[in-house]
Amino acid sequence: MFSRTPILQLIRCNVRLYIREPEAIFWTNGFPLLMIIGLGIAFDASRDQRTLVDIVAGPGAGEVIAALEGDGSFRVRENSRDEAFLRLRRNRTHVVVTIGEDGAHAFHFDPSNPEGRSARAALNGALQRAAGRSDPLPVEDREVTTPGSRYVDFLVPGLIGMNLMGGGMWGVGFVLVDMRIKKLLKRMLGTPMRRSQFLLSTVGTRALFFIPEVFVLLLAAHWIFGVPIEGSIPGIILLAFVGAMAFAGLGLLAASRAQRIETVSGIMNVVMLPMWLCSGVFFSAERFPAVMQPFIQALPLTQLINALRAVILEGVSLSTQALPLAVLTAWAVVAFLLALKWFRWS
Repeated sequence: MFSRTPILQLIRCNVRLYIREPEAIFWTNGFPLLMIIGLGIAFDASRDQRTLVDIVAGPGAGEVIAALEGDGSFRVRENSRDEAFLRLRRNRTHVVVTIGEDGAHAFHFDPSNPEGRSARAALNGALQRAAGRSDPLPVEDREVTTPGSRYVDFLVPGLIGMNLMGGGMWGVGFVLVDMRIKKLLKRMLGTPMRRSQFLLSTVGTRALFFIPEVFVLLLAAHWIFGVPIEGSIPGIILLAFVGAMAFAGLGLLAASRAQRIETVSGIMNVVMLPMWLCSGVFFSAERFPAVMQPFIQALPLTQLINALRAVILEGVSLSTQALPLAVLTAWAVVAFLLALKWFRWS
């Protein structure tokens, strides 16, 4: 008797519709996996990460090239002035070095680019040492490349959170509006099914798919790039579940009254854009000014990513993540209640 309840029957129907759409399976599981592999390869510490330097051809260029070629930290090219600055504009080199008639060296770089600033500092130090400067303070470089401290380790929880957001919102919002356009929702209005049962079944369907999504990405990152999984698996599952429910609720809310695909797409992009930019998927959210931090920390994706990084990479217990869980739960409950109030069948 329990298996015949409306919610479970609707979930069963939704799962069948999902399985019949290979494109949905690819965009839910395949595309994020390809993104992790691509970005992991791009930021792999074992790849050539030398500073790119272009020397403008002319008197003194040979001496600069000779001084830098002995340092394995640089990849040096000699080019014409036009070619060197074209490469700088296209971000194919970090610094362009020109040598004046008086022998003065000029470094040309983009100060807004962190790679350009660090390349300028490294280049200046190398040339000064080659010219005979001795540093009064002895220092020792110790590279940290252990799993958990690399950029790819930082990146994976962010991509998992972004995938949960996209799957929750697009997987719910797009489907509801598509059903409304095809008049399927209007047909359901004539059944004894309640609105809450239908919306809960939509959220429940989303809950079935978040576990394979998370573990396909996490295990692939672990096997291919050695990303550590320090925390407990149940803790990761619970965090992902609450995050998925928060974004599913937002997807319901976005689609509660939208009549066209273009409308719901615009609404969801407006909702997701601040989180794509500010929530720390690809870089730390702390880069933004302090005045923006209360807004950024209130975003569900920010709290989800912070909690996933803490549990996956640092191995902290779930009890320390009460604030992220509370914020995500609040988003899920409030979004669902508002969607339940504003939802219309046609």
